[in-house]
Amino acid sequence: MNEEPQPPEQDIVEEDAASSIEDAPEIDREAELETQLQTANEQTLRLAAELENVRKRSERAEADARRYAVSRFAEDILAVADNLYRALDNVPPEARLEASDRMRQLVEGVELTQSVLQTTLERNGVKQIDPKGEKFNHNLHQAVAQIPSTEFAAGTVAEVIQHGYVIGDRTLRAAMVAVSSGTPAEVGAKAPEPQPDAAPGSNIDTKA
Repeated sequence: MNEEPQPPEQDIVEEDAASSIEDAPEIDREAELETQLQTANEQTLRLAAELENVRKRSERAEADARRYAVSRFAEDILAVADNLYRALDNVPPEARLEASDRMRQLVEGVELTQSVLQTTLERNGVKQIDPKGEKFNHNLHQAVAQIPSTEFAAGTVAEVIQHGYVIGDRTLRAAMVAVSSGTPAEVGAKAPEPQPDAAPGSNIDTKA
């Protein structure tokens, strides 16, 4: 039986090389498509994240707008609240006992008005600061005086001169306060000792 003649080895190598050349563009195209798909997926994820951030910022801005919309109006109303407090402070308990029925009714009316105003402010997110006895906080309090105190430690709010208010997490108006400088003994202990040889007038206590 006659065997079929085999093609020369060189011809087989050339055919394999030609086949590889024909397959190469297809492989490169597939890799390119995979790269493009991955890039598109990454861009889609970034865009989705950006849209989510925009949505959250919009929601926060809308919530802040609702929460702080009354800020300007509330600031103007605080003057009314201050006047009501001053009016009530000027009527001590003993004066109420001695007052006529009409005067007591007037005081009760002012108290009721003040209470309703305070409730209305709180319902709209405006809360009063009552820092007496608390550590002084420059974000919430405005120190206008420093006084010795046997009741409160140094650096603590000893007296509230004017009420402060917050709205949400913002300070609408800082409370005007007097801060304790410590007990009179502590204050005296901090005073400098007189120096006999010092020049006249140099030992004046400017903190008194």
